[in-house]
Amino acid sequence: MKSAYELAMERLNKTAPTTKLSGDQKKQIADLESKCKAKIAEREIALKGETAAAAAAGEFEKVEALQLQLVNERKKLQTELEEKKEQIHKESSRK
Repeated sequence: MKSAYELAMERLNKTAPTTKLSGDQKKQIADLESKCKAKIAEREIALKGETAAAAAAGEFEKVEALQLQLVNERKKLQTELEEKKEQIHKESSRK
């Protein structure tokens, strides 16, 4: 008798079968993730200094704006990363 998990996984594989990625595709995805993390870290460092300066000056609205900017930039970079990864997965399923 199969568990609920096994049955759910069978249904999932019927609707969206898993794709096998080649070593090159895995490397591409790892490279994309690494670049995304680097870009996020770069923006965090750049905005951290600005945020600290604004906080020291008592400009709390500017601090909030900078924090919001960082959140938005992170989301944008993550979205771009997911789109690029999805493209690589689509290329894998075509082969």
